[in-house]
Amino acid sequence: MNGKFRIALYQPDIAGNTGTILRMAACLGVAVDLIEPAGFDISDRALTRAGMDYLEMATLTRHVDFDRFEQWRRSESRRLVLMSTKAALPYTDFRFHTGDIIMVGRESAGVPDHVHDLAFERLVIPMPGGGRSLNVALSAAMVAGEALRQIG
Repeated sequence: MNGKFRIALYQPDIAGNTGTILRMAACLGVAVDLIEPAGFDISDRALTRAGMDYLEMATLTRHVDFDRFEQWRRSESRRLVLMSTKAALPYTDFRFHTGDIIMVGRESAGVPDHVHDLAFERLVIPMPGGGRSLNVALSAAMVAGEALRQIG
């Protein structure tokens, strides 16, 4: 299995968040899977502005829908690790493996139940301050940092 791990974006709504995640992933050497449809034009100026010149460095694979992504993921025998506010297991208590796919959901709605059901594990970022959720790009960065720490 190649690559440390991957980050999957489930039908992202906000170009700026996607651009930020692509920039972070390019800097860390992590591939990104974008599951369409996105809530914006992939060539959107906000995506380019947030990703800056790092977009050219990013390893991005676009999947036309979740079913195609899932077919590919299964063919690669990769675990799907879902970040969710509905999860109970803190991301710092999970053991990441090389080849895992860390998925974040739509900013507006997360992921549907059938995607939750397919996940190997569902992880949460604990929020002792009482907030409901963090920005999706910030969440992806926190979890990517922990996965990199574990995997090396």
